[in-house]
Amino acid sequence: MLNTMKKYLLYLFAILMLPVPACAGQLQAEIPVAKADVLTVNKRPAPSERLFRSEAVEKQIRDIVRQLTNVRLAWMFVNCYPNTIDTTVHFMEDDGQGNPDTFVYTGDIPAMWLRDSGAQVFPYVRLAPQDNHLQRMLAGVVLRQLKCINIDPYANAFNKEPDPNGYWMSDMTDMKPELHERKWEIDSLCYVIRLAYEYWMVTGDTSIFGDSWLQAIQNILTTFRDQQHKDGSRGKYHFERHTNRQLDTMCNGGWGAPVKPVGLIASAFRPSDDATTFLFLIPSNFMAVTQLHHAAEILTKVNGRTDLATQCLSLAEEVQQALHKYAVYKHPKYGPIYAYEVDGFGNQLLMDDANVPSLLAMAYLGDVPADDPVYQNTRRFVWSEDNPYFFKGQAGEGIGGPHVGLDMPWPMSVMMRAFTSTDDTEIKACIKMLMDTDAGTGFMHESFHKDDATVFTRPWFAWQNTLFGELIIKLVNDGKLDLLNSL
Repeated sequence: MLNTMKKYLLYLFAILMLPVPACAGQLQAEIPVAKADVLTVNKRPAPSERLFRSEAVEKQIRDIVRQLTNVRLAWMFVNCYPNTIDTTVHFMEDDGQGNPDTFVYTGDIPAMWLRDSGAQVFPYVRLAPQDNHLQRMLAGVVLRQLKCINIDPYANAFNKEPDPNGYWMSDMTDMKPELHERKWEIDSLCYVIRLAYEYWMVTGDTSIFGDSWLQAIQNILTTFRDQQHKDGSRGKYHFERHTNRQLDTMCNGGWGAPVKPVGLIASAFRPSDDATTFLFLIPSNFMAVTQLHHAAEILTKVNGRTDLATQCLSLAEEVQQALHKYAVYKHPKYGPIYAYEVDGFGNQLLMDDANVPSLLAMAYLGDVPADDPVYQNTRRFVWSEDNPYFFKGQAGEGIGGPHVGLDMPWPMSVMMRAFTSTDDTEIKACIKMLMDTDAGTGFMHESFHKDDATVFTRPWFAWQNTLFGELIIKLVNDGKLDLLNSL
């Protein structure tokens, strides 16, 4: 594990051309003593090496730093918030047809996940009206995502250019050179609609909703319906991989565990890219309901396609009714809670995974009201040792998942706890934990060991970095500045 960590740190050094501290203690001396210095003494790439620059983002950074009195928190914010545009955004103003095109790496993997890319740039959307260059880049992300869906709506990750020798081309599924990986995950399609909807709501720009958008919506509807497994059908998707990691492949010859058609949509894999146990993944079905409603609104108001809008709303209603009937478990300790996965036969998996969408994150995504009693019961369950993937130790606590393994909570879960909390004490504890578990690097990691935060995975994970920035901005905007400055 330590050798792996060393390799990752060296890789980060090569990419960002920044010094990597040997330990947190040495780094502490590097933290600037004056608040204003964090704008120049930080861990960002040199200005000439940043992949994309937004004046609105730079102004946002200055505005937040000006208000924060905790120097270390300000320094971490400066490092994290622009990490996506600094290091992962590959923007082309004109794709040859007059449209912007933006390919977004996850960070240390040079491929574009539909989920990750949508989440990575989401915190910048609100700034788009102040920066036309940023708005064009964001439009390019959506247009690239639509293009990806129309290549293969079952794929989760894509190559920048077709690669017939790609690492996962040997997977036993309908691979194509354009695909980095072909794991079917409901949320991959949902994140595209989420970003497109937010972009439209903030900017009013309808230029992204052309033929590619309409084709993508039709592909999404077809895929969702196929994965309802109605009429005894197994659906069109199958997946197997030669691997010794059980959760990297699907059982039953690549078709997954049986499900009883009840109106829910099957998801072969979770947002963690791990195979589902029971294919009806509850948080992702909730997200599908929300985003189908958003798609219907765009189709009606922008495209005038009430036929497609009606199909979206009809499917959303069907899934919603099935969630009411099958998603809730009566827990003897917590009362009614949402299960993580079900199969329609009556089996329910009680756990939560850190990756979003998760049960904890449903209020953050707007899929359930934060004050929903069942959600509040679920929230208490998932942040407890009754959740098999909740880990608590000397360094920190949080939800992890089988993707990394036992005793490795994810900062993302700590952020989701803060995003969905109305308790200042709880929020403050979350921010302090995030600051205490960065291993002195000034960045968020994929996961950290519950007893030793210097043991962590993925030192360059842009989604979690930018999400941390989004959280700090939200807390400032929500009037929690005194809370942050009390740290």
